[in-house]
Amino acid sequence: MSSRTTSFSITRPQPSRRPSVSSRLSFAVSTVERGEGPGHNAPAEQQIEDEIAEIKRYEDFTTIDWVQDAAQERLRRKARRRKNAGSFDHGKVSWRYKLWESYDAAQGWIVVTLIGAAIGLNAAFLNIVTEWLSDIKMGYCTTAFYLNENFCCWGEDNGCDHWHRWTGFEPANYALYIMFATLFAFTSAILVKSFAPYAAGSGISEIKCIIAGFVMKGFLGLWTLIIKSVALPLAIASGLSVGKEGPSVHYAVCTGNVISRMFDKYKRNASKTREILSACAAAGVGVAFGSPIGGVLFSLEEMSNYFPLKTMWRSYFCALVATAVLAAMNPFRTGQLVMFQVKYDRSWHFFETVPYIFIGIFGGLYGAFVIKWNLRAQAFRKKYLTKWAVLEATLLAAGTAIICYPNVFLRIDMTESMEILFLECEGTEDYQGLCDKDKRWGNIISLLLATIIRIFLVIISYGCKVPAGIFVPSMAIGASFGRTVGIIMQAIYDAHPTSAFFAACQPDEPCITPGTYAFLGAAAALSGIMHITVSVVVIMFELTGALTYILPTMIVVGVTKAVSDLFGKGGIADRMIWFSGFPFLDNKEEHNFGVPVSAVMTQDVVAIPVHGMTLQSIEDLLKQPKYQGFPIVEDLSTKVLVGYIGRTELRYAIDRLRRERAITISPDARCTFSAPALSAVTPITPTVTISNADFVTSTIDFSRYVDATPVTVHPRLPLETVMELFRKIGPRVILIEHHGKLSGLVTVKDCLKYQFKAEAAENPRDDREIAEGYERLWGVMKRVAGWVSGKVANASGGRIRLGAGADERRGNGSGQIMDGDEDVADDGVELENR
Repeated sequence: MSSRTTSFSITRPQPSRRPSVSSRLSFAVSTVERGEGPGHNAPAEQQIEDEIAEIKRYEDFTTIDWVQDAAQERLRRKARRRKNAGSFDHGKVSWRYKLWESYDAAQGWIVVTLIGAAIGLNAAFLNIVTEWLSDIKMGYCTTAFYLNENFCCWGEDNGCDHWHRWTGFEPANYALYIMFATLFAFTSAILVKSFAPYAAGSGISEIKCIIAGFVMKGFLGLWTLIIKSVALPLAIASGLSVGKEGPSVHYAVCTGNVISRMFDKYKRNASKTREILSACAAAGVGVAFGSPIGGVLFSLEEMSNYFPLKTMWRSYFCALVATAVLAAMNPFRTGQLVMFQVKYDRSWHFFETVPYIFIGIFGGLYGAFVIKWNLRAQAFRKKYLTKWAVLEATLLAAGTAIICYPNVFLRIDMTESMEILFLECEGTEDYQGLCDKDKRWGNIISLLLATIIRIFLVIISYGCKVPAGIFVPSMAIGASFGRTVGIIMQAIYDAHPTSAFFAACQPDEPCITPGTYAFLGAAAALSGIMHITVSVVVIMFELTGALTYILPTMIVVGVTKAVSDLFGKGGIADRMIWFSGFPFLDNKEEHNFGVPVSAVMTQDVVAIPVHGMTLQSIEDLLKQPKYQGFPIVEDLSTKVLVGYIGRTELRYAIDRLRRERAITISPDARCTFSAPALSAVTPITPTVTISNADFVTSTIDFSRYVDATPVTVHPRLPLETVMELFRKIGPRVILIEHHGKLSGLVTVKDCLKYQFKAEAAENPRDDREIAEGYERLWGVMKRVAGWVSGKVANASGGRIRLGAGADERRGNGSGQIMDGDEDVADDGVELENR
C-alpha cells in the first residue's frame, strides 16, 4: 500500500517541568491579548470558537468558566481589529472604522436601552391586566366591560353607579368570587405545566445561580417569558397569597436574555450576558416598586456576587429607562408607578422608637418562622404532590377564596390593601371604618386575623406551580401588623393624652399616624423574609418620598436584621438555593473548616495520557455523563500534569473531524494531547489534524484543544481559600497539583458537599418525626380525597369519578422545576436531610 498523507506530521514535544501558576496565567493572558498564533487563521478560529460557544449555550445544568470567557472576549476584540485593518486609508482611520468602534463601544448601552423599554412596557401591561382581573371577581363596569373599578368610577372615592356587583344576593357573589379565583388559578397552572414549567415560582433563587454562572437551559427563554407574563396576572388575580415582585425580576431577566441574544457580543459570551442580566434584575425591581435606585441596590445586595462599576452604571440606566417607560404609560392614571405609593407630610416622635423596635422584632421573627415552615411545606410538596401540581394550585386558590372573602382586609388585592393601610386617616377615604374610633377594636381583631391567616397562606402557597413571589405577601402581612400596632398606639394616646410618654406631641395636630406603622411593618417583613437591608430602606424611601422617615426605616430594618441573624444567615431565596441543591457558593456566610483542599478533592480522577489512548477509548469516556472534563498527564504512572481538556471541546473536535474528513477514521486511531511549550504559541481553538502513513496507524492530534494553563493549587491550600477562588475567579474546575504531579481535582459541588456534611455534623438532626408527620398528613389527605371522590361519584350516579383509585403512585420528588443536579450520586447527602 502506498503511503498517503491527509495532513502534516507533528513532532512530539519533549517533557519539561511545568512553570508556576502565576507565570502560566500571565503567559495565557498576554498570549490572548497579543492574538498570536501560527498562521493567524482568524476566520477558521472564530468559526470554531462560535460553534463551541453555541454548544455550551445549550448544555444544561453546568457552570460556565469565567476565565475562559474572559479570554474569548479578548480574542473577539482582537479578531475584530484584524478584520477592520482594511478600514485604514493611507495610514489614517477611515469613517467606517470609527463607525464600527463607536457601535462596538455603545452596543452595551443600546442593549440595556431596548431591554429597559421592553421591561417598562411589559410591566405596564401586567399592571393593567392584573387590576382588571382582580376587580372582575367582585363586579363589572356597565359603561365598558374592560374597565376596572377605579377607571370605571374615575374621581369617585367610594364606588359609583356604573360599577355593579354581579348580583344583589351576597351568597351568590361569594360563590362567583370563589369560582373566578379557582378558574384563574387553574388556567395559570395549566399554562405553566403545558408550555413553560420554569415559569412557576419566583425565579429569584435560580437567577442568582444563573448570574453566578450556572446554566439552566430554557429558564430564561422566550416561552418562559411569554407564559410568565400571561400566567402571572392570573395567579395574582386568583387571590393566592403570592406576589408579582419576584416574578417581575424573572420576566425582566428573561427579556434581557432574549434581546441580548440578538447581538453577537452577548450571544457568544456567557459572562458578558451575565452583566446584562444583573442590570435586568435591577430594572425588574425598579418597575415592581417604582424604585429604580432601590432596584440597583437590590441587584448589588442580593443578586450578584460580582458587581463592577460598569455593571452598576448599566443597571442604573436600565432601571431608569424601564421606570421612565412605565411612568410614560401611567397604568394607574394617577402618576403613581405602583398602587401603594403614598406621601407623608407629618414627622415622627422619638418616643415612637419603642413600637418601631417592636415592629422590627416582629419582622425578624416572621422571616425566620416563614422560612422554616415554608421549606417543610416545599419538602412535602416535592415528595408527595409533584403529580398534582395543577390540582394543588386550584384547590389552594379555592380554599384561599373561601377563607379570605369574609375578612375585609383579605378580600381585596394585596397591593390595594397596602394602599389602604399606608394612608393617613385625615383627608382620605375611610375604608370599612378603618379610621373610625368606634370600630377601633373590631379593626384590631380583623387586622390580627388577617396577619395570622395570611402567614399561614403564604407558607403553603409560596412554591406552588404558578408564578409566585413572596415580596408583596410579606409586605401585606407586615402592613396589617404594623397598622394594628399603630391603632393600639393611637388608642393609648387617646386614653392618656397628658402622659409624660406623649409629651412631644403637639396639641393641635394628630400625634400618632397609624399609616406610618403599616409602612414600617411592610419594610420589616420584607427585610425579614429576604435578609436585605440597604435596598429595603431605599425602596421604602422612594415609595413615600419622605426624608423624615428614613431614620425610622433604618431602625426597624436594623432590628429586623439583628433578629433574623439569630436564626441563620440568608433569606428565603438563599434557603431555596440550598434546598434545591444548586451549585452556589454564598458569600454571606464565613466558614472556618480548618481542613486543606486535599480533604475535599476527588482523588480517583479519570485522566487522559498525552499518548496511548485510542479514539474508541476516548468516545467511551465521553459516553459517561458524569465527566465534564479530563486532566491531561504525561502518562498514567507518573501523572505529570500537562493541561486540561473540557468535555464539550473534546466532543466537538471529534464530531468536527468526522464531519469534515472524507475518509473513515479508524476507532483504533491513536490520539495525542501534548500541550505546546511556552515558546510555541497556538490559538485557543484550532482545528484537528491527522498524520498517518496508512489507514491502520493514523494519529489524531487534539493538542490545540488542550488548555495548557488550568487553575491549579497545592493540596495543603485551605479549603476556604479554594472557595474564594471559585467565587472570585470563577473556574469550572480547579486541579490539585503537587510537585508538578496531578493529585486530584475539586469542583464547587465538592466544596458544597463537604460544607453540608460539616454543618450536619455540627448540628445533628433526627428527621424521623418530620417524615412520620408527612406520612400522617398524606394519609389524611388521601382519606379526604377518597371521601370527596366517593360522594361525587354517588351524587352523579358514577358518571363523574375523581382521582385514579387506590393504585395511585406516590410522587418521587423529581419535580421539573427543582431538580438540577447532573451527578449520578450525592454521596449520601440527600436534600431532605440537610
